[in-house]
Amino acid sequence: MKIPFIDLKTQYETHKAEINQAVLDVLDSTQFILGPNVTKLEENLATFTGSKHAIACSSGTDALLLALMALDIKAGDEVITTPFTFISTAEVVSLVGATPVFVDIDETTYTLDPKLIEAKITKNTKAIMPVSLFGQCADMDAINAIAKKHNIPVVEDGCQSFGATYKGKKSCNLSEIGCTSFFPSKPLGCYGDGGAIFTNDDALAHKLRTLANHGQEERYKHKYIGTNGRLDAIQAAILNVKMKYFQKEIELREKIGARYGEMLQDSHVITPKIMDDRTSVFAQYSIRAQDRAALVMALNKAEIPTAVHYPIALHEQEAYAYLGYKHGDFPVSERVASEIMSLPMSPFLTQEQQDFIVQNIKEAI
Repeated sequence: MKIPFIDLKTQYETHKAEINQAVLDVLDSTQFILGPNVTKLEENLATFTGSKHAIACSSGTDALLLALMALDIKAGDEVITTPFTFISTAEVVSLVGATPVFVDIDETTYTLDPKLIEAKITKNTKAIMPVSLFGQCADMDAINAIAKKHNIPVVEDGCQSFGATYKGKKSCNLSEIGCTSFFPSKPLGCYGDGGAIFTNDDALAHKLRTLANHGQEERYKHKYIGTNGRLDAIQAAILNVKMKYFQKEIELREKIGARYGEMLQDSHVITPKIMDDRTSVFAQYSIRAQDRAALVMALNKAEIPTAVHYPIALHEQEAYAYLGYKHGDFPVSERVASEIMSLPMSPFLTQEQQDFIVQNIKEAI
């Protein structure tokens, strides 16, 4: 049985005529950067999240980078975040010259543990950046309360959770700034790189939009040192088509994720726990296995693709050796990193495919 890890092919074939026409319309218009498609996307994104402002940009990484730039975070500053995430979360902190300060994760949700944050706050802490991992939001109320107490802004890294909810509110509209990614494999993905930044603050929105266009408020008048963070019109056009069907795809993801959980409950693997006050878009369906290598080998032998998100916590990456952390500093992150693995997940995963995956997991275990 041929099972793709993420079934982008079926998704494209389902909406092929509409997507192709949208791309051709951009080519005919010759408006390739910014323009009406990007404006329309920003309106759609703002409406979807309930945010006052949505600023489309060139990638999820650039969204995070622009957020820190807009908050004037610089050398000597510290940003609290998680060591269990893709490197871009910490990378952008380093790129603005600041220092990432890691806090361990909650073992149930794999997101930043609020109980551990306050002990890491110093006079140099200028932001807290929780990651809404694998499709589920972090405990944003608890994190926001700590941040408010210390007058620190919160930037939600929602690059894996666009479409998820926390207490009825949408991811990316849960703090001062929210960021997401439209990398092709994300729940809402384009056909290249893309991202977006969300805020309800008018001044921040203006600054973010300016920074993403080389810091210019009007042509050749540069208020800030910015960057080229613009989203191209073809990607915006593709996303506008996909957004029409996104809510339905979220519902399918939730259904498939719940079915995985039911079928695997007696299989001796740890399945994702979605908190009662949250929903997940299951950007990945990630389980934990004590003998991950053996399970991966067995599934790959059955031609079932797997992935590991993420095998090495950031504090143990060579790039962050200069921070001086050592093995044992973040035991939950380290334990999860040694056991985590992701199974095929997309709105187009069939019951037959899912049955085959689960059967092989149970046989391997």
